[in-house]
Amino acid sequence: MARVVVEVMPKTEILDPQGQAIGGALERLGFNGVSDVRQGKRFELDVDDSIDDAALAKIAESLLCNTVIEEWKVVRLS
Repeated sequence: MARVVVEVMPKTEILDPQGQAIGGALERLGFNGVSDVRQGKRFELDVDDSIDDAALAKIAESLLCNTVIEEWKVVRLS
């Protein structure tokens, strides 16, 4: 059994209104010095040995992200 994280973020060329709203709120709250915020999604999966990198890629691309506007990466925690 292994734990993996799939991180999904908007592609850099895609406008991120949620990130912009967070950035504006940080400034209004007095947290100056944050120049950009991008908001994404994090999925933690416990997988057995039958789930290889190709299967994780298929999971990410078919269910966890919209590949038109988002990019993803898999991080193995254990």
